[in-house]
Amino acid sequence: MAATEDKFLNPINKDKVAENPGLLPYAHTAGGAVIRPEDLGKSKGRSVLAMRQQTDRQMNQLYEQMETLARQAKLLAQRKEISERIYDAAIGFEPIINETYYMYEKEDGTDLLSLIAPNEWGRSFKYSRYLAKCLLLADHTWDVQYNEEA
Repeated sequence: MAATEDKFLNPINKDKVAENPGLLPYAHTAGGAVIRPEDLGKSKGRSVLAMRQQTDRQMNQLYEQMETLARQAKLLAQRKEISERIYDAAIGFEPIINETYYMYEKEDGTDLLSLIAPNEWGRSFKYSRYLAKCLLLADHTWDVQYNEEA
């Protein structure tokens, strides 16, 4: 029996089989997967296109956020200017937070903040014009709704 083990012949022909078939750049059997070389130009082109689309999308998001912040900063600066004008106006009382007041322009061009709404004056309205409705906010700035006719 030992003699038959010594005479074992490998049925695979070494001339027709690769030593390292996994390293071949092509399929080494009839049923193997087709291996096609990649066109690196197309692959890079798709990658660059995807990268540009993604970075453009992110840049647009940043620009939108920047525009929102700039708009908020502009509104805050306007509120500051309006608040300074209101505080420069003649005020005969202490304004209370979350209360509504009315701003008028006197005949001499100065401003006045009043508790009385334009429709409450009747015939005794003594100012040149009604400017705005003002609400004192908690940060002591004013939310102003301008009179359309002013």
